[in-house]
Amino acid sequence: MLRRPYQAGSALRSFVTLHTARHVSRPYLANTTWTIATRSLATSQPCLKSKRPQSPQTSPNATRHDRFTRAAKSSSSSSSNSSSDEVKVPDLAEITAAVDRITKGFMAYGGIPSEHMTLTALQACAQTDVRQVADSQERQSKVAAAEDRPTSQLLGLDGGASKAGRSVIRPEDVVDKVSEAAYAIVTHPAVVITPKVLEEYVRLQSRLGRPQTLPHVLDLYASKPKPKELAGAITYVEVNPNKAEKAVNSAVADAALDAAIEAKDMDAAIGVLENTYSSKAFLRSKLIKKALLPATVVTATPVALYVIATELAKIQNSWDPATATNIAFVGVLCYVGFTASIGMVAAFTQNDQMKRVTWAIGTPLRHRWLYEEERAALDKIACAFGFSEEYRYGEEEGEEFLWLREYILRKSMILDAVDLMPGMN
Repeated sequence: MLRRPYQAGSALRSFVTLHTARHVSRPYLANTTWTIATRSLATSQPCLKSKRPQSPQTSPNATRHDRFTRAAKSSSSSSSNSSSDEVKVPDLAEITAAVDRITKGFMAYGGIPSEHMTLTALQACAQTDVRQVADSQERQSKVAAAEDRPTSQLLGLDGGASKAGRSVIRPEDVVDKVSEAAYAIVTHPAVVITPKVLEEYVRLQSRLGRPQTLPHVLDLYASKPKPKELAGAITYVEVNPNKAEKAVNSAVADAALDAAIEAKDMDAAIGVLENTYSSKAFLRSKLIKKALLPATVVTATPVALYVIATELAKIQNSWDPATATNIAFVGVLCYVGFTASIGMVAAFTQNDQMKRVTWAIGTPLRHRWLYEEERAALDKIACAFGFSEEYRYGEEEGEEFLWLREYILRKSMILDAVDLMPGMN
């Protein structure tokens, strides 16, 4: 049975791998940022030394939001002052406890969180580089293993028993904890997923190597009900997911697709594709941004050519002005139309950028232009999950790659067209 590309429930599956190779760690900011962010989210005491009296007109939610904003601003200044001091990297237990406090504090907020508040919560969850902490813990475990020689084990049985009774936190568990906390923050019903929030979430999950939730969050970006606060109660308004303004930015879509490919998760890659390049919102946005101006020029071209033909008719005296205008207009219009048609065919049928996925014969030119980003994404997926050697293209086996081949064929595309392979054209 063929595998389905994406299911709504796939966002809640267990996480698999750890890829954290893109982030430059900043260990000297760890303790300061964790303390301020978690204290502002999970406690009722502000991080500033002096407190201003609360005005009677200010609501409790507004006061908590201002406290969160002040704490976020003070964290940057305090971290710059402590950059010269050497700070110990927190262990995995501290990171887990801090993430729990941040999540609980964010969920306890009664109103609609602002974009800045949501971004601050996501950035607070991702302040510490888990990879560096994991490497440090691995070095400590190697040193401890070297010290546990047979002689020392015989002389200190009580110490070994106490070590065996301790609960060990694995780095993979901490990565899962941070990823789940970010997912809980973004999917909170009162949170509005703005383009900046989506970009920050994709960056965080890419750093952690957990792209499994990206398809669901990309779908929520377009279809999540919009919260509104009326008379102290929050109501939710349904939105149209096919609007052009709901289209995911191409840079964010590329980052999400690269994260799924790096994690070797084809289901997540296809899910990202379905919710970005294949969505109606993305296609409508492309029509507005790239086709509106050329369509306006094409519509106005006959009018401009008729004006030019009228001026050309005035510089001759062989025919009457009406006949000369008509002849000039037909001639210029045929020349411009023929030249533009040749240029459009040459632009829409070029295949130099294609590697493995090409268009099937007979596919309309308008379809090729409209779905070019989707074809390029499928081409990237096929090159990532297939053989890297060019002479082995088409030799892939297995249920997953066979399903990918059929999926591409349903999109009016061909994977490894024989007539376009090296030596066959």
